[in-house]
Amino acid sequence: MSAPLLTLNNGVELPAVGLGVFQSSAQETADAVETALSIGYRHIDTAAAYGNEREVGQGIRRSGVPRENVFLETKIWASDYGHDETLHAFDKAIAKLDTDTIDLLILHQPMPAYFSRTVAAYQALAELYEAGRVRAIGVSNFTEELLDRLAEWTDTVPAVNQVELHPYFSQPELQAYHRAHGILTQAWSPIGGITFYPGWGEGRHSVMDDQTLQRIAAGTGKSAAQVMLRWHLQQGRSAIPKSTNPERIAQNFDIFDFELSADQLVAIDALDRGVRNGPDPTADNARYMELTIPEA
Repeated sequence: MSAPLLTLNNGVELPAVGLGVFQSSAQETADAVETALSIGYRHIDTAAAYGNEREVGQGIRRSGVPRENVFLETKIWASDYGHDETLHAFDKAIAKLDTDTIDLLILHQPMPAYFSRTVAAYQALAELYEAGRVRAIGVSNFTEELLDRLAEWTDTVPAVNQVELHPYFSQPELQAYHRAHGILTQAWSPIGGITFYPGWGEGRHSVMDDQTLQRIAAGTGKSAAQVMLRWHLQQGRSAIPKSTNPERIAQNFDIFDFELSADQLVAIDALDRGVRNGPDPTADNARYMELTIPEA
């Protein structure tokens, strides 16, 4: 069993479903990556700020799956923005991941209060792409306005924008912008984990418990999480669910043997509340600059 492929705006193909490792501890990360690859995943998403790139590399090696068969994605953190700083951040990443190339390298935050450094970082990504060190480049957490600002300084359209996207926050306007500009929408928190993670605020309602999703899940014989991932898949998005539990890792990949009806897709779309659960990417977020990414 393998995930269908999505074609990026430069012709590179990306497996539609990948494993995310946000907030996974070092040992859990290596085990989760090895498990996922044994199940059939071929796309792993990590980030410098997660502190587990080294363990992602270990998991890939332990799996026995050839590196060239794994689509590897990572992110540059804000404190490493700037032209030379970002080139060095790339060197740190490949050393930790134990690889010569990265399949998709993206900027983790837009940092509007430091946008000149953000632009310089993206220009460094473009240089790495032109040199063949990365196969595609992109961004994360950018709004339409911030994508427009970036476009003023570069001719290289991001291949991907990785954003918070789940049934309670589906960002239809941003998705339309992506389609118009040839940018792939990639969903972090694709099964609404941000709506129930401990410590992420009070008064939130877990999307997992939504009655509409529960009803569709019962009708398809799948879980609410599987229904949400199928929703992403059928609407052409990339999704990177995170789990360290082997059973859930397997369940999140078991979504290729059923199909949601048009009415079910519409019903899930209608759940959008338009309320962001994660950090506001347009805020100052100066504290992001305080995190130092260790050397390899």
